[in-house]
Amino acid sequence: MPMQTPVLRLLRAALLLLLAKTGWAAPACPPQPQAPTAAQIQSLAASAPDRGFLYRLRRDGHDSYLYGTLHLGRMEWIFPGPQLRKAMGQAERLALELDLSDPATLQALTQPPAHAKPMPLTPDLRHRLAAQSKAACLPDQGLGQLHPLLQLSHFAGLVARWDGMDPAFGQELMLSAWAGQRGLPISALESVETQLQVLIPSDPEEAQAHLRKGLEQLEKKQLRPMLRRLAQAWAKSDLDTLAGYETWCQCVADAKDLAELRELNDGRNPGLARRIAELHGQGQVLLAAVGSLHLTGEQALPRLLVDLGFEVHRLH
Repeated sequence: MPMQTPVLRLLRAALLLLLAKTGWAAPACPPQPQAPTAAQIQSLAASAPDRGFLYRLRRDGHDSYLYGTLHLGRMEWIFPGPQLRKAMGQAERLALELDLSDPATLQALTQPPAHAKPMPLTPDLRHRLAAQSKAACLPDQGLGQLHPLLQLSHFAGLVARWDGMDPAFGQELMLSAWAGQRGLPISALESVETQLQVLIPSDPEEAQAHLRKGLEQLEKKQLRPMLRRLAQAWAKSDLDTLAGYETWCQCVADAKDLAELRELNDGRNPGLARRIAELHGQGQVLLAAVGSLHLTGEQALPRLLVDLGFEVHRLH
């Protein structure tokens, strides 16, 4: 979108003033993320505490690191604490679930999923998706190139802006930018196809059911309390609260919901563990970052890595 010229800004302000006098009100938009000032950068970089969950992995005579992230955050959370800074200083390669700095990855996410049949949208679903886009103050068709369930996932993250959090301040983006600045290679722990197979049901009727449920959660404003509690647990490195996610997320109504949640998290963990072991085995110090829920449950990543011969020690 082109930047507004001073003339356009004045015209826009005059139009808003005119509309206000006639009783029209502009739709409320969530706060936009603000870049830190130079003074904030200096202060926050020096005083940031450790947040999230950091583990040291040792096998074959050298160390790597596993970091549990949050996919959204506050501006001050993009500054790593002492333990994470130390791990970042030693790392020779970064591994993320997906490398979103790779144009091929972004392109693949906009393509129809190969495993799923096309999901037609009813006029009602199309209208409800458009309403969520408008509520997020996105431009028309801003996410229209994505599968409707991927659009839903984005809307679920953007609603956290009302509580001072934003996907732009997620840990993966911070780590990706840091690796780019240092010239470190970035590896993906999963393929786009692997993630899409879990996120998007192959059956279009089941996919529509997922979309209706997610839209209802957004429309009833059920996600914000869950995201606040999840973020608070992450910021305090509270793994016990995180481990009980399925009991308080208000996203598990029956056995089917529970099975789907565990497939989304636990079901992917064996593949993530094998990929981490593979990259560690190349001899470089690896910093692997995954969503923090992958550190919980019967298939928790630290447990699986122990089974693969790693010594695993939690640092914070």
